[in-house]
Amino acid sequence: MPSDRLSIILFALADPTRRGILAQLAVRGDIGVMELAKPFRISLPAVSRHLSVLQQAGLISRGRDAQWRPARLEAEPLRDVSDWVERYRGFWEQRFDNLDSYLKKLQTKERKHVRTKRSK
Repeated sequence: MPSDRLSIILFALADPTRRGILAQLAVRGDIGVMELAKPFRISLPAVSRHLSVLQQAGLISRGRDAQWRPARLEAEPLRDVSDWVERYRGFWEQRFDNLDSYLKKLQTKERKHVRTKRSK
């Protein structure tokens, strides 16, 4: 298991089941394990293990109301991921700008080629 905060969060987000759990919590609010498990074909203990990983990453918190232990989304750690990804925005924007320029050149060449064919 990774030790720095960002790695722990990314590790938790790497699993599609855990991302699905977070999506449910984002839409539906506090949910118990039984409800969280419904969309997945996994056992309740497996869901509990996923919840444990999410909790260790700080992405969820767990409450207690008698027998009901609802999970709650804690979105603040996602800011760390967003900040990290944001550092690469300029790189990707430059790449997309280069691609856009290249595609425009190709379209211009194609138009010239089509006009040349028509004029013959």
